[in-house]
Amino acid sequence: MSEITIQTGESFELALKRFNRKVQNAGILAEARRRRYYESPQSRRKRKAEAARRKQRRSRF
Repeated sequence: MSEITIQTGESFELALKRFNRKVQNAGILAEARRRRYYESPQSRRKRKAEAARRKQRRSRF
């Protein structure tokens, strides 16, 4: 769980921006989007294999 403390005299917009940055760095939203729908084990393996192939292709050049 991401949590921030608001400094004295800090505007709400600045605190919100800091919170959003912290959530983004923690990967919470990406994880929530990934878990939004059920993914079968077969499609999970397929997605991971495709990502590995893309990564391998990029690292060759």
